[in-house]
Amino acid sequence: MFYRFNGTAAAVTLLLSTTAHSAHAANPQAAASTPPKIETIIVTGSPLSNDPDKLATIVGQVNRDEILRSGGANLADALANVPGVTGSNFAAGSSRPVIRGFDASRVRILENGVGSFDVSDVGADHGVPIDPLSTQKIEVVRGAATLRYGSQAIGGVVNAINNRIPLELSDKPFSGEVSGTYGTAADTRQGGALADTRVGQFAVHADGFIRRTNDYDTPLGIQSNSFFRGDGASLGGSYFFGDGDQNRVGAAVVHYDAKYGIPAEANFIDMKLTKGLFGSSFTLDAGTLQKLTVDGGYADYKHSERDPTGVALSTFIDKEWDSRAEALLGALGPFSASAIGAQVQHREVSALGEGADYLSPTATKSFAGFAFTEAPMTKGLRLQMGLRVEHVGVSGTPASNVPTDRKFTPVSGSAGLLLETTDAVSLGLTFASAARAPAQTELFARGPHDAPGTFEIGDPALGIERANSLEGTVRARAKGIEFEAAVWGAKFSNYIFGRLTGRTCDGEGNCIVGDTAELKELLYEQRGATFYGLEGKATASLMEVGGGTLGLNVLADYVRAELQGGAGNVPRIPPYHVGGGLFWESRSIDASFLLKYSGAQNKVASAAETPTKGFANLDAQVAWRPWLANPKVELALIGRNLTDRIQRNATALNKDEVVLPGRDIRLAIRTAF
Repeated sequence: MFYRFNGTAAAVTLLLSTTAHSAHAANPQAAASTPPKIETIIVTGSPLSNDPDKLATIVGQVNRDEILRSGGANLADALANVPGVTGSNFAAGSSRPVIRGFDASRVRILENGVGSFDVSDVGADHGVPIDPLSTQKIEVVRGAATLRYGSQAIGGVVNAINNRIPLELSDKPFSGEVSGTYGTAADTRQGGALADTRVGQFAVHADGFIRRTNDYDTPLGIQSNSFFRGDGASLGGSYFFGDGDQNRVGAAVVHYDAKYGIPAEANFIDMKLTKGLFGSSFTLDAGTLQKLTVDGGYADYKHSERDPTGVALSTFIDKEWDSRAEALLGALGPFSASAIGAQVQHREVSALGEGADYLSPTATKSFAGFAFTEAPMTKGLRLQMGLRVEHVGVSGTPASNVPTDRKFTPVSGSAGLLLETTDAVSLGLTFASAARAPAQTELFARGPHDAPGTFEIGDPALGIERANSLEGTVRARAKGIEFEAAVWGAKFSNYIFGRLTGRTCDGEGNCIVGDTAELKELLYEQRGATFYGLEGKATASLMEVGGGTLGLNVLADYVRAELQGGAGNVPRIPPYHVGGGLFWESRSIDASFLLKYSGAQNKVASAAETPTKGFANLDAQVAWRPWLANPKVELALIGRNLTDRIQRNATALNKDEVVLPGRDIRLAIRTAF
């Protein structure tokens, strides 16, 4: 149920949440009109507070209900209505989140704070092996708070949070949920299940999902080769010791398989991932030192790009581990709370077959230390600061065939002020100077990448990219009203981007002026750049009617990005979005709709990037709990793109060939126990 419906929610939704239903189950005979507010906590934005209103920057969040309503095979689908977030939409299985116009090596994808272990930053056709069906909530961090997660998070962080390594020792001996969905646009059949149990001081979690879709329908007909087949499972547990449930050690094993088509091409991706995860926390209470957490993981990832007969044309392999330790400190001098931490990462990426022509084997090693602290200035005013020092080594072989080792030391810092003017209103102002080391593709790409249709050449001489940014935020909470917004700007020195030259090339690198050859020439370059934008959302309860609550929600975002020196626009920047809708919620039936307009994008990088027309998208849903005595069973009827409009994504490399899905009607059922 929409206990806290906000602008991040698509109105086309499956409303089937164990947490949400618990309020009904506690007193099923109560005459509920306005549902109680559920406390919102965050884990990604700051190591010092899990209250989103105590941060100078805004952390976006999508809960379990909203994730299941999106019905997609990737995290970007679940985040489609978070202001400032879009997706790359290259394929049903490979739509990576784009935050404020930043993507690939500037957006770090995490699962429970640890890397996603994939090569989605290497190519637009490469998916992220984290399925929304296995995720409890997703948090989006923008601005200065990304310092906690490394130089590859300079544009933002997307953290998929689940209970695969249990964080709490539940009072219930067993709990779980089962869900299933059918959709018309792609003949979608998907289902998921998860279970948690307690055995003494052990907490055990298991989950699994399966998804099957055919090529999806569009207003122009069937989008060829847009199918998706995926399944996965995990098993994990934690042992709790000492008083309470603050001390634990745990581990999990996760496996993910997916096959998905590359639209407008004949080939498909065959992806496999197996990873082991470790998580622990220890309450120390040793003077200033209060708590220590240590998390990490290792993964063996592989995907093959296969032709229609199943023959592997190229294979990408990623062997990677990521570990981090973080200590929380109590009051120390003028600082009310602090955190210090260290992170170590090691990544080896190799490509076989035709992929070896695109990228030779690379190795990336990163060692970092970071610190956060908070100091009260006056009543209602606090200072929040962060610092990260990182050493990055990247080795590979560029187009010159000369093995090259590069070393970088990005140093980043931030300072923010949070002013709580009243209990209901807070203002934030944050300055950050963040640095990023070039990624392996930007340095060492050396040839044809068939799926996106590009011939890419990296530059092994690229230097550190730096962004100096300023962001102002406002939050307001009043009876029945919630509002939050951000205005921001960032000036980059040595901004790294892939420039389409307007020439086309064959697979051997013979390039000509014009579009008669198969591949578009793309060169990685550096130049100054300026980004600025805004985003916001608001929710208001309008009235009590028909035994329920009628409310309004609105959302909007805008981003503008230009290269300095008269070099034009930054490539593939999303257009503005604005949307609004009504919702009605009651004990047995909820209903809502959201009309969202995506503006035209005419400010393209060059003649090699085509403009994109604007479009309106209408989503709606109705959810029914047929048995009030057992409200954990819910049915939902969901409609997406109900007007069946032609939609193309301005950030997609293949937008000229690929149309987004047309009208889709979904029937979903979920039960929790």
